[in-house]
Amino acid sequence: MLVKKYVIKKIKLVISDVDGVLTDGGMYYSTNGESLKKFNTRDGMAVELLHTYGIKVVFLTRENSNIVKSRAKKLKIDGVYVGIKSKELILEKICKKFTVKKDEIIYIGDDINDLKIICLVGFSACPKNAMDVIKHNVDYICKSNGGDGVLREIAELFLK
Repeated sequence: MLVKKYVIKKIKLVISDVDGVLTDGGMYYSTNGESLKKFNTRDGMAVELLHTYGIKVVFLTRENSNIVKSRAKKLKIDGVYVGIKSKELILEKICKKFTVKKDEIIYIGDDINDLKIICLVGFSACPKNAMDVIKHNVDYICKSNGGDGVLREIAELFLK
């Protein structure tokens, strides 16, 4: 799929879900609670590439995870929103904070709680192993599964 050049020029912000997109969706628990999530280093490089082109990156997740906050800090993510149950309701706040319009945003999600926000942004994508309802509503289905470099694939799609 080729992304039209006018769409590329409009993009100013990428918002990504975390579990199932930046991770494989697995949650590893010990007796002390959540202890591990596996992230892909290719997605870290994607953040650097996007920043090079002036595109900001936001993590938006339903989970309230210190691990996500730590990963975001390491990657110098521009915004981190954790514990958000209705993602579409925070979209206006994100638009104001980053001075962007909805059609200047890419959203990447994989599950039913991403559906409403997917329908509100300029361009939407999902991992290859996303839920079918999401696959039927996005602009682009990645060749990569969640946790296998989805953000990098999207970055390269737009930065070619």
